[in-house]
Amino acid sequence: MLRQVALVVVVFGATLAVLFGLTAVIVRPGATSPSAASSPAQAASSTVRPPASPVASPAASASPSLDAAVDPVLVGAGDIADCTTGGDEATAALLDGIAGTIFTAGDNVYESASSATFRDCYEPSWGRHKDRTRPAAGNHDWQDGGIPAYREYFGAAAGVGTATWYAYDLGTWRVIVLDSNCGSADGCDPDSAQGRWLAAELAATTATCTVAIWHHPRFSSGEHGDQDEVGPFWDALYAAGADVVINGHDHDYERFAPMDPDGREDRERGLRQFVVGTGGKELRGFDDVAPHSELRSSVTHGVLALTLRDGSYDWQFVPTASDFSDRGTARCH
Repeated sequence: MLRQVALVVVVFGATLAVLFGLTAVIVRPGATSPSAASSPAQAASSTVRPPASPVASPAASASPSLDAAVDPVLVGAGDIADCTTGGDEATAALLDGIAGTIFTAGDNVYESASSATFRDCYEPSWGRHKDRTRPAAGNHDWQDGGIPAYREYFGAAAGVGTATWYAYDLGTWRVIVLDSNCGSADGCDPDSAQGRWLAAELAATTATCTVAIWHHPRFSSGEHGDQDEVGPFWDALYAAGADVVINGHDHDYERFAPMDPDGREDRERGLRQFVVGTGGKELRGFDDVAPHSELRSSVTHGVLALTLRDGSYDWQFVPTASDFSDRGTARCH
């Protein structure tokens, strides 16, 4: 009952935000602003070319769906399950109608991972999709010694042995999952076990395109800001010609222009970063705007769906409430 009441509060609050303009939807200078468009969703989509097969928006359909018959779909978010809120129930309901492989971008449970929090908080919502979920670990999954519970819950999908990093193929894409809890995971630098594994993985892959997922964002306009310790991940991925990075940690949605490891815009070889900390935990606003942030919103929970085509990808942020969305298409390097 508590989770049901919390879910109603989440949806009601997001609806009020849209109706009375109390949103945190921001686009980069030069793009159409929310005030100039008839809705935040139009402001978002005005900056990019719509994908060929978008997810149906909640306004258009009660069951958003993707055509997964041709190209695989990777869909998910970070910062997910808390027994005191209903946001994860709302995002899990979105996943009910979206076929594909589900990613998590860390902080799967709050306040820390344990058998009880996975059973009572995660399992009733995102847990019904566990068989198609490939998780990443966040700081709350490590907190209070919780990583054994994280490994036990997700099993082999969370990595081999004690490693909390792994990779898999999805269509013509390679998906690389890393652990940005650098102290807990014994390092993120090139000489660490994870760093050596990443270098070998990037050298060996023959995939057309690459997406990497971990928790802490290298660049962010959110509360936590830039996380310098994951810089070695960016160095290695950029040098190898990877395409997309997905993170969580800041409880908001943010899309960046393609950038190099130093945060300079690079449309030729840069990595496009998405922060998707909108899985269910309470949302937060933005502090200083990071360079090359193209779109930011903290008005609604939701999931990011990537349609992984051969040589390109479509993205779409699917909200649980409000008219806000974001969609576009880009080619791989």
